[in-house]
Amino acid sequence: MTILKFLEHFPDEQSCRVHFKEKREQVGIICKKCSCAKQYWLQAKEQWQCANCRFRSTLRSGTIMESAKLSFHKWYLCMAFMSSTKKGISALEMQRQLGHRRYETIWRLMHKIRKAMGQRDSKYQLNGEIEFDDAYFSKATPESIKNKRGRGTKSKAKVAVIAESTPLEEIETGVKSSHLRYIKMKMIKNLTSEELNSIVSKNVSSDSILFTDKSTSYSEFFKFIDAHISQVSDKKLTKTTLKWVHIAISNAKRTLLGIYHMVKGKYLQAYLDEFCYKLNRRYFTNNLFNRVIIATIG
Repeated sequence: MTILKFLEHFPDEQSCRVHFKEKREQVGIICKKCSCAKQYWLQAKEQWQCANCRFRSTLRSGTIMESAKLSFHKWYLCMAFMSSTKKGISALEMQRQLGHRRYETIWRLMHKIRKAMGQRDSKYQLNGEIEFDDAYFSKATPESIKNKRGRGTKSKAKVAVIAESTPLEEIETGVKSSHLRYIKMKMIKNLTSEELNSIVSKNVSSDSILFTDKSTSYSEFFKFIDAHISQVSDKKLTKTTLKWVHIAISNAKRTLLGIYHMVKGKYLQAYLDEFCYKLNRRYFTNNLFNRVIIATIG
């Protein structure tokens, strides 16, 4: 959704509240006390009341907005900016656009939205033809300030990257081609078989075909999927069999370094979640804003 369309549909606080109420009812309201799904809207209180136990739920209750003091209009504006920008927007720029006095408040707001994005993507498994590899992302540490280089330094974070692509198809030129469907990126502590096996079992459907290089850390993947095809790592492999996973890694690194410059390790997963969420929904265009709203509801 463009900003002009946003201002047309949501010019004030009340329009945002009405829209959020509609989306919550679309998803469904569950009573916190008795888990009853039948709720009545009390117009005078702007709350739902449980038909069973009469417990009341507010508009924000049970969502990432719960206990937040910022207005719905600013929440909606923030989600509009985050969903309308292809690569992302920094918290400092968001603070300027929203005209808010405190940077820390906007930073926390954006991280809550990123958390909701990550939780939404965690509900789905990838399936079909899957590419898997690991990557090293730069993070802000004392070592990075001293420009210490190398894959094994403390300024690098290890990330497992999984890409679901379409099967190879012949195109008019006679060349075989595939397309990226979905991507997942998960931070890991170590490149051990145990940790990587856990990543695959949780994020890849058991009826999938997994393509990797011949790393010894990947030797037990066959236990969790239908087929595991591994090849010796070289330049050709990164351009063919593992094409999309490396394109995604390259784009993610450019986004993080170009917009956020340097991200602390403990927050890196949140930025990766935002990158994957928007990449996986890159064809949603104007509907992406509504998807983000639903993600924040839970």
